[in-house]
Amino acid sequence: MNIEFDARDVALSGVFAGLYVIVNAVQMAIPGVGNPAVFGPVQLRVADCLIALAALLGWPVVAGVTAGCVVVNAFGMIGPVDMVFGSVANLIAASLIVLLRKRKFLACVVGALPIGIIVGGGYLWLFFPLSDILGVSMHPLLATMISITISSLIAVAGLGYALLRILSRPGIIGSLKSHGLKTLD
Repeated sequence: MNIEFDARDVALSGVFAGLYVIVNAVQMAIPGVGNPAVFGPVQLRVADCLIALAALLGWPVVAGVTAGCVVVNAFGMIGPVDMVFGSVANLIAASLIVLLRKRKFLACVVGALPIGIIVGGGYLWLFFPLSDILGVSMHPLLATMISITISSLIAVAGLGYALLRILSRPGIIGSLKSHGLKTLD
């Protein structure tokens, strides 16, 4: 596995970091939805759909969604724990998607799992002790892990896979390549 970054890759990483931050900021600004959906026990982060694009554009996306997560989580109430472990979850998720990219849907499903396990099962339950899902009582660790996993599956394997399919069309791939971007096809 050869990971080399040139100036375009660094710029693309910056674009994805910025997109991750901006999409989360816009989502947080939506009244009644925002902050709980970005930092709460049901983290349906729409920006996580960008993680799926690692199957198309590779390691620059991995770096970008990881760095973007560091910045977003710096503004959350959990602080350093979320900055480190949330970003590690994005790093692992996007890396798995790159490695499994030949089977895009499977890659997106598998890529959503580390977020649920690391964020939901690892630490979020300590801050948001969710004790039931749809009326079923369970340990807060399990409830939060299930909640975050479902949210990640919606964002990464649902929205992200749809976005990946759209951007993987031959005409769009050709346009990306004509502008000097490298794709993993």
